[in-house]
Amino acid sequence: MFGATGTIGQATTRALLARGHEVVCIVRARAGFRGNLSVEELSRHLPGADLRVARVDDSASLVQDGLRGESFGAVVSCLASRTGAPADAWAIDHAAHLNVLSAAQAAGASHFVLLSALCVQKPRLAFQQAKLAFENALMNSGIAYSIVRPTAFFKSLSGQVARVKAGKPYLLFGNGRLTACKPISDRDLANYLAECLEDPARRNRILPVGGQGPALTPREQGEQIFALLGRPARFRQVPLGIIEFAIWALGCAGWLLPRFKDAAEFARIAHYYATESMLVWDEERQCPDAEATPSTGHDLLVDYHAALLAGPGAESRSDHSLF
Repeated sequence: MFGATGTIGQATTRALLARGHEVVCIVRARAGFRGNLSVEELSRHLPGADLRVARVDDSASLVQDGLRGESFGAVVSCLASRTGAPADAWAIDHAAHLNVLSAAQAAGASHFVLLSALCVQKPRLAFQQAKLAFENALMNSGIAYSIVRPTAFFKSLSGQVARVKAGKPYLLFGNGRLTACKPISDRDLANYLAECLEDPARRNRILPVGGQGPALTPREQGEQIFALLGRPARFRQVPLGIIEFAIWALGCAGWLLPRFKDAAEFARIAHYYATESMLVWDEERQCPDAEATPSTGHDLLVDYHAALLAGPGAESRSDHSLF
């Protein structure tokens, strides 16, 4: 198991253990959000998993410290770049995954389950290109694969819960109806990933997947939160031109000062998610298709938001808050 330190990775590790798998997790010495989780602390979150410290960007460390000459039946990877910056994306989403693939094949693994992202179907960003490049390498490697492309995660849509609870309006790009998604919970996605090891129909396939319930626009997500609070909905619309200007300005600055290049990419990421639906893309009709986006699991975004509102505050969304 790779990428076991994130919320989805931890949930997937638990799902694998619950199904009776022996799970070895390759982790960093300091893991979690901003490296604030030690291996000892992580082991308390993942009882039953064998945690081994190794570097996925170092083939020798991966083989010697991680796999240790043992044989493995399958690999599940929830690895992802932390920021989406080009250098980070190509280092983790592509190069590190190539190291993992090579080591897995040498260890006798016959199946590789990869957590990718639905957005690679329309790649315009560095991290999407990096993910897609590895997907292609995996499909041409000869190992059986299951490439899972989920829609938006519950946690990535929870950033305004605390804001609305505090009495502030819900922020929308444009009118809030430009995009839609079928949100999926960590638990439902984790179960889907684990089931890929058991379901022959999911082998050698690219698998887009969303959660239960209808596709939701950002405006509908905001309306749900206000309804849970028993308040009239209040929105503040942010013009897309603000992001577009930021992309232009930071892009120009990046020609002179390289440190602005990543900031320009982050602005492009924000614009992408403000304008692209996380639904299966219909090439023939050139539009997103909610009906063609498969659903799995049982959890609903409205119940997740209700739990957050009932608790002390919205949970941390870690390094992937832009996603």
